[in-house]
Amino acid sequence: MNVFVAGASGAIGLPLVTELIRRGHTVTGMSRSEAGAQNLAALGAAVAHVSAFDAEGVGAALRRSKAEVVIDQLTALPKNPADMPDAAPGDRKLRLEGGGNLYRAARACGVRRYVQQSSGFFLQPGEGLADESEGLATGASPRVAAAARTYTELEGRVSADGMEGVALRYGFYYGPGTWYNPDGACADQVRRQEIPIIGAGSGVWSWVHIEDAALATVAALSAPPGVYHVVDDAPSPVSVWLPAFARAVGAPPPPRVTEADALVAAGEDAVYYGTKLRGASNAKAKRTLDFVPRRLEWLHA
Repeated sequence: MNVFVAGASGAIGLPLVTELIRRGHTVTGMSRSEAGAQNLAALGAAVAHVSAFDAEGVGAALRRSKAEVVIDQLTALPKNPADMPDAAPGDRKLRLEGGGNLYRAARACGVRRYVQQSSGFFLQPGEGLADESEGLATGASPRVAAAARTYTELEGRVSADGMEGVALRYGFYYGPGTWYNPDGACADQVRRQEIPIIGAGSGVWSWVHIEDAALATVAALSAPPGVYHVVDDAPSPVSVWLPAFARAVGAPPPPRVTEADALVAAGEDAVYYGTKLRGASNAKAKRTLDFVPRRLEWLHA
């Protein structure tokens, strides 16, 4: 199958391209950076060295690729999550405007299926684990709500007529090349005790290893269209996963702060992440994508 991957040199892009090629697919990877293009070529992918903001260039690259499926993994995330407030506008612009160019080119080129990255952790609040019928938390704290609105727009693309649409709601990535790896930015923050448990630490986080996310994405090439939660089997509250992560990366136990103090020191979004995130159910992905996620490493070390 001819597959076009946008954002192909990112954290999920490289393991995804690797797996697609291993499965015998013909892959074109899109990257705007020279280093990214070189990494993709080394894997055996054809390279579309073009910016997502170059609508004509994206269209030409798609036509050359003869893609049957487009996978949109476009992001502009910083290396350090502490820089996310400054990076968020550019990330949104890339996903909506750059991704919009990609989506329109895919429709114009007669692409059969469009696979869209979405979020499995900004879900509407409620009891228990959320399934795919739940919408995203567009009424949450300011930055969480803004991200949820962005993902809602992205999911709206794949529900439109014209192409088979798949939205993959990934959990928080962990593993090589991510923030949540022993050499990642969040591990460094935890070692410096910059990430506290806020209040009861009741925010429930859904996770997915980056390689498991890639495997699920490959499975989505032939799965029924729709929305899938690509997350681990046992989403865990901050009060559980954060101390375990700290132990795994050789950090002292995380500090504890009250919600009131965290609101003053870190703002509404930090409190939302720490106390209000809702976990996601992966039952549909396990049933339909044959998804078998590994157990969260640091909880079972």
